[in-house]
Amino acid sequence: MTEVTMTGDGALRRSPLHDRHVALGAKFAAFGGWQMPLEYAGGGVLREHESVRNAVGVFDVSHLGKARVTGPGAAAFVNSCLSNDLDRITAGSAQYTLCCDDATGGVVDDIIAYRYADDHVFLVPNAANTGEVVGRLRAAAPGGVTVTDEHTGYAVLAVQGPASAGLLAGLGLPTGHPYMSFVAGRLAGTELVVCRTGYTGEHGYELVVPTEAAGRVWDLLLAAETPVAARACGLGARDTLRTEMGYALHGQDLTVAVTPVQARLGWAVGWRKPDFWGRTVLLAEKSAGPARLLRGLQAVQRAIPRPGMAVLLDGAPVGAVTSGTFSPTRRVGVGLALLDTAAVPTDGVEVQVDVRGRHAPMRVVTPPFVPSSVR
Repeated sequence: MTEVTMTGDGALRRSPLHDRHVALGAKFAAFGGWQMPLEYAGGGVLREHESVRNAVGVFDVSHLGKARVTGPGAAAFVNSCLSNDLDRITAGSAQYTLCCDDATGGVVDDIIAYRYADDHVFLVPNAANTGEVVGRLRAAAPGGVTVTDEHTGYAVLAVQGPASAGLLAGLGLPTGHPYMSFVAGRLAGTELVVCRTGYTGEHGYELVVPTEAAGRVWDLLLAAETPVAARACGLGARDTLRTEMGYALHGQDLTVAVTPVQARLGWAVGWRKPDFWGRTVLLAEKSAGPARLLRGLQAVQRAIPRPGMAVLLDGAPVGAVTSGTFSPTRRVGVGLALLDTAAVPTDGVEVQVDVRGRHAPMRVVTPPFVPSSVR
């Protein structure tokens, strides 16, 4: 099995499941400093997408970061740094939150926080941002609180789709816990964590597995006897699935130049908390109203919005596409764009996207583009 390592010359890291992806005929792509499967032979992105919407797919998302904050007052410390209010949840629950820059309010990263106890929080940041998030937390940590980078210690496997609960239950894993909660389970002789989260808009789970057991767990998931066999899915389908839901991707829809207010992520901010990074500037922006907002785009005619394409209104630029794809479910081009709020104040406005010199009409809408089934 290939080790999860990065060489000193900057070579891409590889998942502990890399050899298994090769055996399945995967096409690979660089993502967040990792070489990850984009799609697999025998289906490709469209079939993988459909498997998740209609049955069950299994993703290797081991590139996601892992960090642990421990010590007296660890949860209170994390809560004073990250945007969401960790006191809204109790032990055994997870929460979507943001690491913002204190000076600008921009999003350094979006993170899932697992609250184990008042003295123990596990964080799952994005691959490319793990070092930055860990560094900022370490620099701010009070005495007695330890921030540990555990990026290579665990693999993460996402089991997503309407048949996901049946697949895991058939293997003896817990499935009945609520959305955004986690419990311990055991599979292949290994203790693992089963969290009711995902990035597809479907009912699903994410398994946090010790790296040395990742291969055994992956094999059992794909070999499980279910009415519909699980399909290995790559980052291509993950992107079409999350875009259909309007879920933001850091590095495209979210960056250090984009604030939670602009990204319409105010629900992930504990506005009444006395402290979190970026609080002063974000409260001021919220009060004044943002100059731009992340909005949905749906093509009126045959066209696909792509990141970086200019958005126009009556020939004048009003923003840019941040994410875009062909929706396999809706059979239409959909995307996200940061748009000027003065020029485009409401949904329903028809704008034009510059698709290689052609001004393709698209309607401004509020995502998701397909109904959510996460709960």
